[in-house]
Amino acid sequence: MAYFYDEPSHTFGEYLLIPGYTSADCIPENVSLRTPVTRYNKKAGEKSDLYMNIPMVSAVMQSVSDDRLAIALAKEGGISFIFGSQTIENQAAMVARVKAYKAGFVTSDSNIRPNQTLEEVIELIKKTGHSTIAVTDDGSAHGKLEGIITERDFRAGKVPAGAKVSDYMTPFKDLVTGQDGISLDAANDLIWARKVNQLPVIDQEGHLVSLVFRKDFDSHENHPLELLDKDHRYIVGAGINTRDYMERVPALLKAGVDVLCLDSSEGYSEWQARALHDIHEKFGKNVKVGAGNVVDREGFMFLAENGADFVKIGIGGGSICITREQKGIGRGQATATIEVAKARDEYYQKTGIYVPICSDGGIARDYHITLALAMGADFVMQGRYFARFDESPSNKLIVNGNYVKEYWGEGSNRARNWQRYDLGGKKGMAFEEGVDSYVPYAGHLHDNVQITMSKVIHTMCNCGALSIAELQQKAKLTLVSAVTIQESSAHDVQVRNTSMQS
Repeated sequence: MAYFYDEPSHTFGEYLLIPGYTSADCIPENVSLRTPVTRYNKKAGEKSDLYMNIPMVSAVMQSVSDDRLAIALAKEGGISFIFGSQTIENQAAMVARVKAYKAGFVTSDSNIRPNQTLEEVIELIKKTGHSTIAVTDDGSAHGKLEGIITERDFRAGKVPAGAKVSDYMTPFKDLVTGQDGISLDAANDLIWARKVNQLPVIDQEGHLVSLVFRKDFDSHENHPLELLDKDHRYIVGAGINTRDYMERVPALLKAGVDVLCLDSSEGYSEWQARALHDIHEKFGKNVKVGAGNVVDREGFMFLAENGADFVKIGIGGGSICITREQKGIGRGQATATIEVAKARDEYYQKTGIYVPICSDGGIARDYHITLALAMGADFVMQGRYFARFDESPSNKLIVNGNYVKEYWGEGSNRARNWQRYDLGGKKGMAFEEGVDSYVPYAGHLHDNVQITMSKVIHTMCNCGALSIAELQQKAKLTLVSAVTIQESSAHDVQVRNTSMQS
């Protein structure tokens, strides 16, 4: 006979937090949102190899996570998982572009030889949009630095045909340079002291390593939580599937990816277990791979015991997901998060290993993030939230007089990401599990994430918590009635301005 749960499953919208005691020390400035991403031996006093400074990651989706959004989110302290429903070469190239950005230390992608012509300089500026070009002996990003040429060094149309770069560039002897290993702070001090707009960083043999621009340091100052690796490059993740992982993973590792995630609508499967074992055996235990999605204790235990570095929770709760409608499988996101969090704690007590969990889907409002964290999640994954921003890869359109961004599910006919729903049979999609839609355009990622995290931080203060771990210990949650939900929003008035509702 089938097993029946005694209680219905619940969504985040059915819960509220009860305020706790707020001490004088419990102010927003003292709150830390730092959170672990990958498994570690907590009982032995170890730390995770990877932390985030805010508990947010972007979904493994074509309409959400490319290299541009990955850089923008890493600046805020989170991680993007670049979508895997593309060629291995294209995904690896996106990862490489994020790593090349290097948070202020930029690998030059506009380079030329000194014997080339100004016409070629003009074409290069048109192609890349960059007005500063490194002149190296071989025209490569890491050739021996000969000089710098910018669009201000000559007047287009006023120079003789065939004029050489070497006659107009600022030669190496007149450049202000920094040595490889210089800190971003020291590079900025040099830029300001010598009144230059960029600083070429060179190695001991005079080869160009990177460029530091004055404008990029200003960006660094405005993003104190930016997430960097040991080489001061932005942290980036990537999604993989259970079909071509043995070819995809080495290409992503070569590109510099920091963490991987098996992207599947349902992760309690032999395919995920095989992938986890194959990847760790072939490429090493230090390769970080998250897995999922699951919605109960058994699913979590299965993935944790098979080596998942984090476990993702949620089936059918995404705004563009119709898996529940099509298949009749899934669970309310709040109930799933609560049960998996209990399983995570049980696994930790038994093994000493802490496996972080990610709540993926079902987050319709900002406060749902705080609820997910209070219920035990270490971080949340969002698609719709990030799809609304300038930095997402989809098109910005005007529909019915309003600005919108396109947003489609990986199970839609548009994406046709059949690998995400693969059950080991024939290749291809049997039916749709996602829709094609629009979301209201919301502007820049930075502005919105700042507001969202401010809401989370202030709510944590209301609960008397200065960290996510403390919130999980102190939080008091209550189920609410349908009438309470109605009462929770503006009611019995004519609302003049709804722009603050999110």
